[in-house]
Amino acid sequence: MDVDETRQAAIAAEEPPALTVGGLARGRITSSLGLTYRPYWWEAAPRPQATAALPKEADVVIVGSGFTGLSAALALLRNGRSVVVLERGVPGFGASTRNGGQIGSGNQKFRVKRLIELRGRRKAEALLREGVRMLDHIDELVRTEKIDCHFVRCGRFRAAVRPEHYEAMARDMQDLRAIAGVESFMVPRAEQATEIGSDVFHGGSVLPGDASIHPGLYHAGLMRRIAEAGGHVVGNAAAEAIVSDAATFTVKTPLGVIAAKDVIIATNGYTDGLVPELSRRIVPVGSALIATGEIPQSLLSRLLPRNRVYGNTNRVFYYFRAAPGERRLIWGGRRDRLAPPTSPRAYRHLARDMLRVFPDVDAVPVTHGWDGMIGYTYDEVPHLGRTAQGLHYAIGYCGTGVSRATYFGNKIALQLLGRSEGRTAFDDLAFPSFPAHGVAKRAVPVVETWYRVLDATKR
Repeated sequence: MDVDETRQAAIAAEEPPALTVGGLARGRITSSLGLTYRPYWWEAAPRPQATAALPKEADVVIVGSGFTGLSAALALLRNGRSVVVLERGVPGFGASTRNGGQIGSGNQKFRVKRLIELRGRRKAEALLREGVRMLDHIDELVRTEKIDCHFVRCGRFRAAVRPEHYEAMARDMQDLRAIAGVESFMVPRAEQATEIGSDVFHGGSVLPGDASIHPGLYHAGLMRRIAEAGGHVVGNAAAEAIVSDAATFTVKTPLGVIAAKDVIIATNGYTDGLVPELSRRIVPVGSALIATGEIPQSLLSRLLPRNRVYGNTNRVFYYFRAAPGERRLIWGGRRDRLAPPTSPRAYRHLARDMLRVFPDVDAVPVTHGWDGMIGYTYDEVPHLGRTAQGLHYAIGYCGTGVSRATYFGNKIALQLLGRSEGRTAFDDLAFPSFPAHGVAKRAVPVVETWYRVLDATKR
């Protein structure tokens, strides 16, 4: 062994052992194992730390700097309005840069037949078709604004956990095509190796029009376009109170107050008590993700031969994909509330699921673990509109926020402007409160545990 090899061996010996997928899944965790507790997406798109000065007034103040708020801001700026976006922390700190970067058509969280039972055929058709437009809207926005964020129409494979799930999906895909014109095809278990390198599933469905994106770069691109158009995104400026009179709103922040003709609330899973009318209509649900180190290309190509975005049919589902431009897996699911987000144990269940699907990644390092909050509504439908106080809002994406948030942000901005193009099929939907809202928030872990039991017992 020469001098250089000896030095490299000594350096390697001093480095702490990597936390692997298998080690995390089996609970072989020590304090010396390194794990970065921030979104993997921030490596390519670090969050801005500087706090800009707070203007004294604007045509519109937007509370929340996620995809909803930035999309609304951009639409308003393009229509000649002055805009200030307020963020309680660093811009983009919340779920918009913490998600898995999967983009669907915004379809409801119900099978088509169930949605028809709930809403009637005409309304169900309108909602589903508008979901398709949500996906097309983000596609067009990325292209027209020239945002470099790895947007790709890669398609989605949804894996059937049990045979009966496959049959139910097949029927639902037929209904979705008939009522909303959404293209799809089924992949039986005998052929699923063409879609996924795992034998634990019973086939699945493919939605070829679904897409993937780098959410960190997408958010950063929107921020740049807003700055170029003269808008302001102000960090460390939480909206602490909103007071209205006949003509204006005054928003109080730690940096001072700002007056505006209109206000948009765009806080989704981070909605707090600022506007009680909205806070009792949203329950935050924790989400968590992990990212692996790089995987040999031959293995990654076998695991994800079509390089799509992926999910499954469990009640407490998980989702995964390859990182854009890198040989990493991004794996997400619900957050483990029994462990703090800065503990490896908070992500152990994700590693277990990954290892169950892909046993060959046992020795692959886990490099990042992070969490975020999803905004759930009582009826599991997103909502936009105007409060009794006159505040505009767009919130409640129920875990499918990339396309929905971008689309709803644009629509609520157009509604504020009084434009007919702002109308949506969601406008006339009642926005129900959660019965016993405080109890509902505390019940989230209990409900998730019960759903896991049902998934495990095949009910």
